[in-house]
Amino acid sequence: MVFRFLAAAAALSLWALVAFVPAPPSKIKVYLVGDSTMSVKQVKAYPETGWGMPFAAFFDETVTVDNRAQNGRSTKTFLAENRWQPVASDLHEGDYVFIQFGHNDEVPTKASYTPEADFTANLKRFVSETRTRKAQPVLLTPAARRKFDAAGKIEETHAAYAELVRAVARETSTPLIDLDRSSQALLQQFGVENSKLLFNHLAPGEHPNYPDGREDNTHFNELGARRMAELVLADIRSLKLGLADRVAQGTVKKTVDPQAR
Repeated sequence: MVFRFLAAAAALSLWALVAFVPAPPSKIKVYLVGDSTMSVKQVKAYPETGWGMPFAAFFDETVTVDNRAQNGRSTKTFLAENRWQPVASDLHEGDYVFIQFGHNDEVPTKASYTPEADFTANLKRFVSETRTRKAQPVLLTPAARRKFDAAGKIEETHAAYAELVRAVARETSTPLIDLDRSSQALLQQFGVENSKLLFNHLAPGEHPNYPDGREDNTHFNELGARRMAELVLADIRSLKLGLADRVAQGTVKKTVDPQAR
């Protein structure tokens, strides 16, 4: 009788342990929508690298990063070319959408130009339609261009459109990663000459893809893309987004001087 009682108690205890073991986290997707500073590059463009490329390696096996960013796109052209609707339609509860535009929206001479009121409306649409699918939008200001004044101080290159992104984040209570400001701080930390090491700067003959050389102060090389991705990751953690719990163990926590932020 005692044996049967002990066996039953052991079975009950085992059942209780199994019942309270938390279920493994469900798999989610992180969609990246934006422009060339974020996008996946073709081999013919290397060493140009979008920051979304190293970013995809930061997470554990429960996360798939789906990078839909495209070179030269603005909020206007991303919508007009039907690039947004497939993302919105595919979203599931718990997914994330990282939204970074501005580089191409802000230039009046480009066909991708988006007037400020339309830019604001488009960002709000992305946010609203993401939330309708019970996914989490995250807004990002555009990454800084490499531009210094004569005294060696980094200059603002996205003032108006970065501020519009901040305003939409405030008005819609959307998490904001202010990549414009954090990347400016990083470039200032590197300085006028060393900051070239982050961009697609190549001497003639240095790389077969650019036999005549390249001086590009907008698009990153592999190092620059990784440093930008690390800035994004640092803000994912500081914002305490649920996504931070899915970062792979051993992923760098912070590689820039916190005093530079």
